[in-house]
Amino acid sequence: MKTYESLYIIHPEVVGDDLTTMVDKFQGVLTDQKAEILKLDNWGVRKLAYPIAKQGRGCYVQVIFDAEPQIIAEYERRLRLDEKVLRFLTVIFDGVVEETPAEEVAEEAAPATEDAAPAAAE
Repeated sequence: MKTYESLYIIHPEVVGDDLTTMVDKFQGVLTDQKAEILKLDNWGVRKLAYPIAKQGRGCYVQVIFDAEPQIIAEYERRLRLDEKVLRFLTVIFDGVVEETPAEEVAEEAAPATEDAAPAAAE
């Protein structure tokens, strides 16, 4: 299996539960085909570099996953068929999957409290 990174841009009018449903749908396409999702990150609505389908903004979603090469064709076909997806790109990912900010904050807070406890005891 190879590690892939996929970034897709969803129409900016898709918000709330509809956006969550779309992200879950594409996540399901991958998991149904035995892909393992390593990171799913919704970047939110951002300004586009140039208008796409007369839209100046779009909601960016990044997915990093392990999968067989055959899975990519079906995944991209589903992205292409959905008219709410403005653009998408899937590439082989060579980097290291970084931790999400929430995990980093939790790890930084834990050692600080451990260090503070012995100092208070002295």
